[in-house]
Amino acid sequence: MAAKPGKQSKHHAPMRKGIYKDLIAPMHLELVRMAEWVQAEGKRLVVVVEGRDTAGKGGTAKAIAEHLNPRQCRTIALPRPTEREATQWYFQRYVPHLPAAGEIVLFDRSWYNRAGVERVMGYCTQAQYTEFLQQAPRFERMLVDDGIALFKYWLCVDQAEQEQRFAERQADPLKGWKLSPVDLEARRRYAEYTRAREDMLAATHTEYAPWTLVDFNDQRRGRLTLIRDLLDRLPDVHVARSIPELPPLRGKPHRERYGTVAPLPDYAPPKRKRLDD
Repeated sequence: MAAKPGKQSKHHAPMRKGIYKDLIAPMHLELVRMAEWVQAEGKRLVVVVEGRDTAGKGGTAKAIAEHLNPRQCRTIALPRPTEREATQWYFQRYVPHLPAAGEIVLFDRSWYNRAGVERVMGYCTQAQYTEFLQQAPRFERMLVDDGIALFKYWLCVDQAEQEQRFAERQADPLKGWKLSPVDLEARRRYAEYTRAREDMLAATHTEYAPWTLVDFNDQRRGRLTLIRDLLDRLPDVHVARSIPELPPLRGKPHRERYGTVAPLPDYAPPKRKRLDD
């Protein structure tokens, strides 16, 4: 069974920010209603967002969770395993983050690290990698059989576009933290990551936990495509909710009063240049 592809891009011009905001606004409302259904029905939802470096995994998770209750919807992006975690069953450190009834978990990277960066960069042995490909479908079968709704997305990006995004990270002081030595090595190994992805899809694309590939050369268009697909694969149910009424205040509204501790003065532009200017 071939992995389900998203609608292929025809190399459109990048979607403008204003158009993106207009199109995603009604989807945000649908996501809120979807989360209300998950909570009302006690469902458990897991969305795995995978892809090579710069594909847009974090931005996609943020777009899904932006207007959802953070106590209900969590984004999980685990750091490198500790020495102790490295000795555990590989899937063990992901299990505590799985959702309980009424919860949504978005994995910004997931257990598929082993099939991607760990394999390509040599962070795991061949035996560990082979064992992962054998165990991952069984692990996901247990999740699905227990009632978890599992969605797996791979964000596709061409090498030329990836290179442009690396350059943007290098030039932008607000994004410099995203550029690591591993990212620099990933530039050189684009083809190896492609082979690793194809081997991963061949071993872990199953009827009960299929992969969906989405073109993310235009990140805004890709987010819209992915979110639309996610919503279309879940029931379109409007759960009636009770919003408390706000009775009128009695009397004149009070002004904030301060005791012995005064608040900060209002912001004003700095009077002198920063040392690093």
